[in-house]
Amino acid sequence: MREFLAEYGDLLLSGTLKTLAMALIGTCAAYVLGIPLGVLATATAPGSLRPHRGFNMVLGWIINIGRSIPFIILLVALIPFTRLLMGTSIGTTGAIVPLVVAATPFVARMVESSLQEVGGGVVEAALSYGASTGQIITKVMLKEGLPLIIRGASITLITLIGYSAMAGAIGAGGLGDIAVRYGYYRYQDNVMFATIIILIVLVQGIQSAGDLLARVVDKRNR
Repeated sequence: MREFLAEYGDLLLSGTLKTLAMALIGTCAAYVLGIPLGVLATATAPGSLRPHRGFNMVLGWIINIGRSIPFIILLVALIPFTRLLMGTSIGTTGAIVPLVVAATPFVARMVESSLQEVGGGVVEAALSYGASTGQIITKVMLKEGLPLIIRGASITLITLIGYSAMAGAIGAGGLGDIAVRYGYYRYQDNVMFATIIILIVLVQGIQSAGDLLARVVDKRNR
């Protein structure tokens, strides 16, 4: 073990940090874009705050199309756009754009589902007090749905860790790149197993932290 860590410890640490960077940046950017989409999808749904069937249908189609494209295809299809936007389509930087594009429609649906779980009675009470649409969305729906949104964020982060490993297989760096270069091409099974163990630990840690944070902010647990 000591010899293995001496030889591959720095490499695995660097790969872990790159994987986390890709997943964290991708998740944050996806939520910046995905929350407004989820709010619009919820607010314009039939029977909601500002129902608009046509807009809601078009938005739903756009979100569904984004969710239906496999990540590996999206990764390749976005190479010209990624190169134009980021200056490169390889490495950790080059993986950010496809990760965000892949995660944004997923986040939009997660946020929409979270907001739909907010009880209608709470919204009706806010309306009776004269709250505006913006106030209901920000101070009632988003606030009440925060625990579910946090759990959704942990799921999104875990998903992007998996996507980043996939992106690493085609030059994005991180644990996926290490697993392919050392574990597959060089037949070093110990390196492959090490990357798998690290990924399992990361996923378990993120899921536990997300569940804990969601319980902390959930008023029902107070």
